[in-house]
Amino acid sequence: MIKYKSERELGIMREAGQVVAGTLRLVSELVRPDITTGEIDREVLNYLQRNNSEAAFKGYRGYPANICVSINEEVVHGIPDKRKLKNGDIVSIDIGARYKNYYGDAALTLPVGKVSKEAQRLMETTKKSLELAITKMAPDVRLSTISRTIQDFVEAQGYSVVRTLVGHGIGQDMHEDPQVPNYVTENEDNSEVILKPGLVIAIEPMVNEGTYQVETLKNGWTVVTKDGKLSAHFEHTVAVTQDGAEVLTQYNNS
Repeated sequence: MIKYKSERELGIMREAGQVVAGTLRLVSELVRPDITTGEIDREVLNYLQRNNSEAAFKGYRGYPANICVSINEEVVHGIPDKRKLKNGDIVSIDIGARYKNYYGDAALTLPVGKVSKEAQRLMETTKKSLELAITKMAPDVRLSTISRTIQDFVEAQGYSVVRTLVGHGIGQDMHEDPQVPNYVTENEDNSEVILKPGLVIAIEPMVNEGTYQVETLKNGWTVVTKDGKLSAHFEHTVAVTQDGAEVLTQYNNS
């Protein structure tokens, strides 16, 4: 069941979103060769605590860390530890915050030092697919329009979108209805979700350099590309408004 948000709720979710935005600005400054993923995790936790928020992922379904840090072929749910980032890596960082009982959720992929042109293009394509999807959001638009926009753009660039992982509604729960896939199936569903003001969703294209197929490592969390090629991930929490869309996790000019 979709939970549409009141103006009061949207006000709190804006605050939660800006806490997350602050963490994304922070990690953009932190990411560099030789920093450990665990150090990034601790710095984000400190920031959240200073801003009266909790790390939304810690303990969620048993997840052991505060944030997700996924490197190169890791798609999502990489667990922070003592591993150091290396020059030429790309690193996806996914952060959720719980603030006044509401959630914000966003992600970005960053270069570590100097990366290849291929890696840079993958990151730019993934980010652009998210931006294009957001421009399509407005009342009375089909949810599949968001999915199709992402898929069409990504595949036109020669990449693939992950199909076993999707975006989601968000509010007082981290994951609410509806699911927000990054691709469409051939079968149109007459009961498909139509966007309405008050709907808040986390849109999160996960884009692979090669096949869209993925697998989960033995730790039970980290999802990697099946062919070992690079993956990138960008995400924003976005509200449907009367005029279109409002990005609640907006940071810098992204």
